[in-house]
Amino acid sequence: MRKIVHIDADAFFAAVEQRDNPGLRGKAIAVGSDSERGVVATASYEARRYGVGSAMPSRMARERCPHLIFVKPRFEAYREASGHMREIFHRYTDLVEPISIDEAYLDVTDPLTGPPSATVIAGLIRADIRRELNLTVTAGVSYCKFLAKLASGLKKPDELNVILKHEAADIIAALPVSRIHGVGPKTAERFHQLGVHMGAHLKNMTEDQLVRLFGKHGRRYFELVRGIDDREVDPDTVRKSVSTEDTFAADLETIPELELEVPVLARGVARRLRQAGIMARGVSVKVKFSDHTIMTRQQLLPVPVAESGQLQAVAVQILRERFDPLPQPVRLLGVGAYDLQETPFQLPLFPDWQPGA
Repeated sequence: MRKIVHIDADAFFAAVEQRDNPGLRGKAIAVGSDSERGVVATASYEARRYGVGSAMPSRMARERCPHLIFVKPRFEAYREASGHMREIFHRYTDLVEPISIDEAYLDVTDPLTGPPSATVIAGLIRADIRRELNLTVTAGVSYCKFLAKLASGLKKPDELNVILKHEAADIIAALPVSRIHGVGPKTAERFHQLGVHMGAHLKNMTEDQLVRLFGKHGRRYFELVRGIDDREVDPDTVRKSVSTEDTFAADLETIPELELEVPVLARGVARRLRQAGIMARGVSVKVKFSDHTIMTRQQLLPVPVAESGQLQAVAVQILRERFDPLPQPVRLLGVGAYDLQETPFQLPLFPDWQPGA
């Protein structure tokens, strides 16, 4: 049985800013742009109490928390802290798979040092990070990646949470279906329409039912709700693109209908870009038609982008220019970003470029 640790830094960008500027400690801060078109990258936990969250328009964040302090991002500081954390991870195992600038999976089944206990090693890593970086992280421990990440997500911030194999079934059964890995807002809504609200409800569905409704993702849901996740921690994973997609409960027949679905997908891509500290030089749109044929079109951009509004604008432009008129109804729409690169320090977090600008 594998021993997997998921490490997730607590409000990473904001925590670095509060660490380096004592005047910000204990205050509601948001890392991002305070402009009319600005977006919150990360909010401190003091700000989250007012409902301020990542990817929220800055204007809305200010309305929810009038005393919110906006801080311009310092990517060099975040990269330095991230690199130090990864150096700590590698003291204990060579099997480290970064998923973003502040998050990683570790396989500590056979650790390089310390006792053969994932729980003890996770505690040692948390202590090292607190002592050497003056930052806190939450650690989740379990026998697979799905449950290790779930464990950390259930106990943030600054906790260590363990899900043992004999506990998994009860925990998953009581889990909202939206917390199952890979279930986004639209898929959760579709599950709700089917009367599936909790893990226990999902477990009552057969594999054939799920595959018929959700394709290959259905098989994945069937396994995860049973605590089955055979994904290995892969230290050689190189992310070439990020994307989000959604399968519709009923086929959509017009471009305007598809355009209404783009904002949620673009926000999902932007969130993943932001978490990884990367930007994209290209945007892609994937369409699966009612006969299951797939068409993908993409657009290379003059400057790298990361903000959801930019991704949305390009995706809508691609839909209008490359898919109109639709040859048949659409059952799935996806938005992706490719040609990824580390966020340059000299660029603002959310540059103002828009298609046609």
